[in-house]
Parts: sequence; structure tokens; C-alpha cells
Amino acid sequence: MQKNKRKTMIALAIAGLTAGSLVVAASQAHADESKWPEHSLKLIVPFGPGSTPDQIARIIAGSAEKKLGRTIVIENKAGAGGNIGTNLVAKAKPDGYTFGISITGPLVNNQFIYNNLPYEPEKDLAPLTMAVTQPNVIVVTKQSGIKTLKELISKIQAEPDKLNFATSGNGTGSHLSIELMLQAVNGKATAVPYPSSPAALNSLIAGDTQFTALAPIAVLPLVKEGRLVALAQTSAQRNSSLPDIPTVSEAGAPGIEGAAWSGFVISSKVPIAIRNMLTDALLTALRDPEVGKQLKAIYMDPIPSTPEAFRDYMNQEKARWKPLIEKLNLKIN
Repeated sequence: MQKNKRKTMIALAIAGLTAGSLVVAASQAHADESKWPEHSLKLIVPFGPGSTPDQIARIIAGSAEKKLGRTIVIENKAGAGGNIGTNLVAKAKPDGYTFGISITGPLVNNQFIYNNLPYEPEKDLAPLTMAVTQPNVIVVTKQSGIKTLKELISKIQAEPDKLNFATSGNGTGSHLSIELMLQAVNGKATAVPYPSSPAALNSLIAGDTQFTALAPIAVLPLVKEGRLVALAQTSAQRNSSLPDIPTVSEAGAPGIEGAAWSGFVISSKVPIAIRNMLTDALLTALRDPEVGKQLKAIYMDPIPSTPEAFRDYMNQEKARWKPLIEKLNLKIN
């Protein structure tokens, strides 16, 4: 009897210690959230230095640092179409000190393209805010003699499968925006993927491909030199820095939208209080007039949003691109 009583007392003591430990742990976690951020943050860019997401990250981080009172260190982790860096964000220690910027591919499209994606975008990542939107610009060479998108579409329809178009990779916005247009106008052309925008442009100038859709910062210098002709931009509305270039809908393929965009994300395991503080700092930066001026100088429109609005937009993109990706059977092991 005495032995059983002693066992019961020991069990209760252990239970009490365990409960006490949980209370202490919970209070410490709460204290950590109240003190956040206590040191510098890491912002992972899943593409190389000088890439469009890298430029965006550096402009916005410089302003967000002021709100947070802490340094934001940029780390470039390129590879696998942005999947490597985005996976590092998803699997980071959930203390709020590591977050990332990413784009349509790693956040939406790649889950339907890559057979072994190491993370689940909707489960493992939490949206913070959208950052910018930017159209691709459809261009042809001056020597082609094509002056409008309608003329290009007519040529594609008259010569099915005879024309090639350069892309910055399979499943990228550069690729899918053109495929969406071709589907809408019942046209056929062959996509030729290249590892970068400069490589895609070189193929166009060399005559290996006949048209392409790339970021304004890549093509507009050659448009201004008179070597390329800008036919249309792929966004729903004209970019504020490109008022003279019609949208695809305006130029001959109604209802087509394929703008590039980027946004900030973090591990979904990070406490909501910390996520909200980080979102607030990013929104303050995106609304900073100087940040807006720098982004517009590289043809990007800032689009600050709530996390909920960002999630809704990604769901819209999923509905837009998933059927097309499946129809094209774009698969990478």
C-alpha cells in the first residue's frame, strides 16, 4: 500500500514538473514574440544576384529595415527554377528571422511541373504580401517587318508550327503567357527554352527564333535602339511605366493575362504575431515613395496587399495556369 502511494506521488510530481515546463516554455515563446526582432533577418532570394527578384528584394529590404530597426541580409540561393531557395524558406527555423521573396513558378506553377517538389507551397509557406507586378513584353525583330500583334498572330495562323518563340525556361511566365495567347487564337508555334533572358534574346536577334515575351528591362533597351519592335505587354492593364505599349487584350487577343509578379513568403510555422509584424514592415516599405520610384524605374508597379489577398491571387493564378501546364504536359523529374 505504502509502495503504491509512493509511486502515485512520484507520478504526480513528474506531471507537475512537465506541466510547469510547458507553462514556462509557453511564456518564453510569448516573450520571444514580444521582443522580436532581436537581431538581423535573412531574406532568401531563390535566383542569382542581379536577377529581377534580387533587385526587388534589395530595394524593398532597404526600406523595411528602417521599420524593423534591424538589418536584412540578402542571401541568393539559386537553382531548380527557384525551388531550392523557396524550399529553404519553407523549411527554415520558424522563428521569423528567415523569410523569402519568390515568383509564380516556385509558388504556383512548379507544383504541377516538378514530380518531386520538396515542399508544398500552400501548406508549408505563408504569404506576407505581394511585392510587384510586371508584364512581359512581346517583341519581334525590326527585320521581321511585323509591326503589330495582329500581324504576328496572322502569320502564326497562316504558318502553323513554322515559327519558333524563345522563352526563359519551360513553365516560366515568358513561356506560358505565349502559350495562353496561342491557345486563345488557335495558333501553333514551337517553344524553345533558354537558360536566361539574354540567351533567349540572342536567339531572337540571330534569327533562330522569331518572337519572344520577356521582362521590359531585358527588351526595352533594344526597342529604343530600333533593333526590336514591342507589340504588346502581357498584363491585364498597361504598366504605368509603359503607357504606349498596348496589352495583349487590346492588341488582338482579348481576355489574355500573363503578368509576372513576386511576393514575400515565410514558413507557415512562424507565429502569426511575428508574421503580422513582418508584413507591416514590408507594407510600409512598399508604400514608401522612394521605393515606388526605384521600382518604377525598372518597369515594376508595387502592389502591397494583405496576406489574404495574396493567397487569393495565387489561387487565381493556379486556376489560370494548371490546366495549361497539364495540357502541355510540362513535367520535370
